[in-house]
Amino acid sequence: MILKDRLPTKVNLRRRQIELDDTTCPFCRSMEESSGYLFFHCNKILPVWWESLSWVNMVGAFPHNPKQHFLQHIYGVTEGIRANGWKWWWLVLTWTIWKQRNNIIFSNDTFNDNKLLDDAVFLLWT
Repeated sequence: MILKDRLPTKVNLRRRQIELDDTTCPFCRSMEESSGYLFFHCNKILPVWWESLSWVNMVGAFPHNPKQHFLQHIYGVTEGIRANGWKWWWLVLTWTIWKQRNNIIFSNDTFNDNKLLDDAVFLLWT
């Protein structure tokens, strides 16, 4: 759903003519919540991606489009077990970001980048 931009982000909900009081990103509260921004470019989320890139000694700019981000992420690593694990990491991290976003919106939780990273690592290993 993320690759086809079909998640119910605030921008997509507004596009479907659903009235919202607030369309800002629940993490930073400074920009509109689109898939590209929420998952990859929010100033609270971007450091998490940079941290994970440092684990495999990679650098680079991230595309705004989720599909392009995924493709860059999976083709930037060599083949084999490491590449397979890296694909899983992308899926796990985006899922964990979505879960934390929903906890903030629906359960009045607060953003915690350390918890986000810990939850993603735990999910990857389980």
